[in-house]
Amino acid sequence: MTPPPSALLDRAGYLAVRRHADGVFDLASRLPDQVFRTAPTAPADTLFGDFDTALTPGFWPVLQAMARWHGDDLIHLLVIRPDTETYYLPEYGMYPAVSLPVGAGEDDYRAVIEYEPNDDFAGALAISAEVIAITGPSGRWGCWAERDPEVAVFRGFPDQAAKHAWCSRFGPFIDASGALEDYLEPVFRGSVPVEYAARLTANYGG
Repeated sequence: MTPPPSALLDRAGYLAVRRHADGVFDLASRLPDQVFRTAPTAPADTLFGDFDTALTPGFWPVLQAMARWHGDDLIHLLVIRPDTETYYLPEYGMYPAVSLPVGAGEDDYRAVIEYEPNDDFAGALAISAEVIAITGPSGRWGCWAERDPEVAVFRGFPDQAAKHAWCSRFGPFIDASGALEDYLEPVFRGSVPVEYAARLTANYGG
């Protein structure tokens, strides 16, 4: 499947998306440290989900809902790891950044994340991406996802009613304490290190 022509970006587009994402996220940070540059709009504004879900076609409506809350007409996806200069460019001659109109469909998102550069399935973002950041032009919402420790973090709910409706429609999504139990205990084989758990809770709420 071939992605929409404007979706996969050239160097200028990639750099623009990266600069914008760097204003929303601390691109050098990793969980359990704080990856969002802005404070949450409410104490319970952060939720966690499963990493793998973020790189499936069915995830697109989740992103559309967040973008539409804030009037965004585009959704930007940036792969932070593997590195562009040492992996994506030499291996595939591509920049791992995507911009899709918010009105695009699930098939468009599928075409982007499952696109196989040089006909190599290992280069598809759904397979190769390890750390990703997703946001829109407003910068008022975001999804940060890491393959290890297999979680995605969401922030930018305009109010509790919108958050609850979003969770009911697209969930399950859980808070930090739930993520420690449901997602991270299996990753750490049953026992999350105390320091890791404390830092995650301090940065993302109980």
